[in-house]
Amino acid sequence: MARRRKGRNVHGILLLNKPTGMTSNKILQKVKHLYNANKAGHTGSLDPLATGLLPLCLGEATKVSHFLLDVDKRYVAECHLGVTTITADSEGEILQERPIDGVSTEQIEQVVQQFIGEQMQLPPMYSALKHQGQPLYKLARKGQTVEREARPITIFDIKIIDISLPKIVIDVHCSKGTYIRTLAEDIGEALGCGAHISALHRSEVGHYQDMIDFDTLQEIATQGFEALDELLIPIDTALPHLPALHLTDELSFYIRQGQAVQAPQAPTEGLIKLFTAEQTFIGIGHVLEDGRIAPKRLMNL
Repeated sequence: MARRRKGRNVHGILLLNKPTGMTSNKILQKVKHLYNANKAGHTGSLDPLATGLLPLCLGEATKVSHFLLDVDKRYVAECHLGVTTITADSEGEILQERPIDGVSTEQIEQVVQQFIGEQMQLPPMYSALKHQGQPLYKLARKGQTVEREARPITIFDIKIIDISLPKIVIDVHCSKGTYIRTLAEDIGEALGCGAHISALHRSEVGHYQDMIDFDTLQEIATQGFEALDELLIPIDTALPHLPALHLTDELSFYIRQGQAVQAPQAPTEGLIKLFTAEQTFIGIGHVLEDGRIAPKRLMNL
């Protein structure tokens, strides 16, 4: 007996505005159910407290999800000064409260600027990073602390949007792997009063900015799969940094058979987005030492 399919073969990227109070995996499963998709994955977790842009990859788009993990991000963060918590956000138990009477606007502006640039950041215990196969947050909930290695990150820019003590709102443009909760803690310590994140919104992932609310998505779902599918953006939009190469029908055929081909006017090194002559995205190729183009990750569309 033939195996019954679990869902639809639907392919593309959905730019979702993740609602607060829900894990990234939970909202992923809800979206996967709405689309009745065979396969789906997200592109890096947002904290349950956080809202904002969470690109979700459906079907063959999951093959490029790691590229979205590596891109820069932008966040709007509300930092509550004078209070530190065990999770570095408002959902955790309060560890310490300190006065903020001596903290001035000028001091805040000076301290925030000190965090712009390349630096080493220690990942928090309450994070999805794994230690011996266990997420750190699960160990933290058991009261365990394990040694973590600081990782290189870059804060490209920090703009102060508002100062209404005890809260400040900042706009942060940062590299992959940056923990905004840790940044808020570090800013608080530099000010001598401590801090935690009271609200967090991710506004950009790479070049992506637009996003759809989950409530709106649910409303559109009542119109059927065709309406939902129109919300998906093409898979190749996740690869703006890669040069594009359009192949003839003959070369496209051989690439799809897993064979390397000699293509005129091809890049001389690195990864390449491969398209048919009809503009259909067929996958990612790479340049061999002899100049031929070999398939690296093909789309089964």
